[in-house]
Amino acid sequence: MKGLSNWISLRFPFQRIWRTHISEYYTPKNFNIWYFFGSLALFVLVNQIITGIWLTMYYTPTVAGAFDSIEYIMRDVNYGWLLRYLHSTGASAFFLVVYLHMFRSLLYGSYKSPREVVWILGMLLYTALMAEAFFGYLLPWGQMSFWGAQVITSLFGAVPFVGKSLMLFLRGDFNVADATLHRFFSLHVIAVPLFLCLLVWMHIIALHEVGSNNPDGLDINKLKDESGKPVDGIPFHPYYTVKNIWGLVVFLIVFLGIVFFFPTMGGYFLEHANFLPANPLSTPDHIAPVWYLTPFYSILRAVPDKLMGVCAMAGSIAILYALPWLDRSPVRSIRYRGIFSKIALSIFVISFVGLGYLGTINVTPLRQYLAQLFCVLYFAFFLLMPFYTRFEKTKPVPTRVT
Repeated sequence: MKGLSNWISLRFPFQRIWRTHISEYYTPKNFNIWYFFGSLALFVLVNQIITGIWLTMYYTPTVAGAFDSIEYIMRDVNYGWLLRYLHSTGASAFFLVVYLHMFRSLLYGSYKSPREVVWILGMLLYTALMAEAFFGYLLPWGQMSFWGAQVITSLFGAVPFVGKSLMLFLRGDFNVADATLHRFFSLHVIAVPLFLCLLVWMHIIALHEVGSNNPDGLDINKLKDESGKPVDGIPFHPYYTVKNIWGLVVFLIVFLGIVFFFPTMGGYFLEHANFLPANPLSTPDHIAPVWYLTPFYSILRAVPDKLMGVCAMAGSIAILYALPWLDRSPVRSIRYRGIFSKIALSIFVISFVGLGYLGTINVTPLRQYLAQLFCVLYFAFFLLMPFYTRFEKTKPVPTRVT
């Protein structure tokens, strides 16, 4: 085994990669529960790829056969129902852990210098994940899949000058049809997953280049012992690999409990209308995307003008990229920030959750006003950040991790 290991090491730097990124990668001692979600996101990505490969073996990407192939997977393929539910529940779990992962970055200022590139790569990952979810949403060819794709692709028609050409290019036809299904299938199965895997690799490399943040927002590499190791750091392996395995077990208990006992989650994970085949002549009573995209859909609906609604929805995602330069606070962690930052983050979370809920239900005048209020609060969190982070009173930051 030693000879084989040496033979491999001469031809592939496996041992150096292991030391650099795992066994000798020093991380802060004070990681808490919020630091589980990065590794959980990686696990769910692997789950989505593996279950997706198996599903494509039985899926038929045609208008005539797509819905029936899903029914065949659910009813006739051995454990096909399990594969489908692992994939559909995995999609919601993916966004859930990513949202919690992003919230942890907001809590502890993980986007601030020198981690701007880590944040940008993470945001590219999030945007690609939204595209992946949208392209996969059409594939079951149910009622909500068809009409959801019809509504979302029509939004591109609102772009000035090139809107109609862009919409036609995206659909591949004048309506959501066979060509659209083929395009979305190829993008969902091949193009976007390859891009996601590349971004994950770049995200991890960039993180390990500058080092991990921690709940105190301190740079552990500034204080090292005689051997050059961070005083407040410990090797990622075995300490955090074991800790992440514990977190993974807890996650799997909840995840598999949903898969086996409540896979549709009352229509939030798998909509009831999607168990009916797509019918271009029958519009569902309420058209809405899956829960993880509803905050942005609610922003779209909150603006009466179609073009301005599309701009607001795109802007709500684009403004996240500018976060490292909007935050002017001298400290990273919420633990040592002033009252204004804590209030602003709380209001932001309430507005985001409120927008998400309003996007799942029908519009009424009162709900429209609430959506507009939450929309204003959402953007105010970012646009006012240069002011309240600069002038608020912060607490003294310790020199060692607590």
